[in-house]
Amino acid sequence: MHMPDLTAILTANAPAPVGPYSQAIRVDGFVFCSGQVGLDPATGKIVDGGVSAQARQVLDNLAAVLASAGSTFDAIVKTTIFLVDINDFAAVNAVYGERMGTPPPARSTVAVAALPLGALVEIEAVARS
Repeated sequence: MHMPDLTAILTANAPAPVGPYSQAIRVDGFVFCSGQVGLDPATGKIVDGGVSAQARQVLDNLAAVLASAGSTFDAIVKTTIFLVDINDFAAVNAVYGERMGTPPPARSTVAVAALPLGALVEIEAVARS
């Protein structure tokens, strides 16, 4: 059986993985991005300013990973948003809506009990490469 070629994506412009995972994997014309939280890649700390500021940093991190893989937000086909507090939905949705292309990708949003490093929001994405 032929296995597809997997390419790990790693950029210093997004937070380095803190475990046994890649920032993204490119395979068969798609880029599967790991979830990003609002970590500033320069400081390694969650950005200040609440959920909107974290959402902006999350999207900046995703953009950096996608760019490293030769992709963009316009090529995203599916995202999943994880929120610690579902009441943050409107704030995150406003930031998200500023950055996504047309048509916007398919999306799921779920509330979770907690996220790594005390983050308030995490977003993962699948895009065409």
